[in-house]
Amino acid sequence: MADQLPPEPSELIYTPGYSWAPACFAFGLAGVLAGIIVWFPYGVAGGIIALVALVAMLRAASRQADRLPRKQRPTTAVLPPDSQRVEPASR
Repeated sequence: MADQLPPEPSELIYTPGYSWAPACFAFGLAGVLAGIIVWFPYGVAGGIIALVALVAMLRAASRQADRLPRKQRPTTAVLPPDSQRVEPASR
């Protein structure tokens, strides 16, 4: 029993890489909110930071999606649909 190896996985899970872009985006949005309340140059700087971080996140997501395989071979059996008849309620 201890000599048996587990079967090869049929579907792989791909996790995204690490990035500072979401934190920079949040910092930029905080700058925009501060610019509304305190002083408008904070809002301009925050907007630029948020925009650059958003572009970086979208580019990274596009690159990561391009690396994924187009199709994976399913190894599970296809189950037939279950017929669901509703019995009439007896009075």
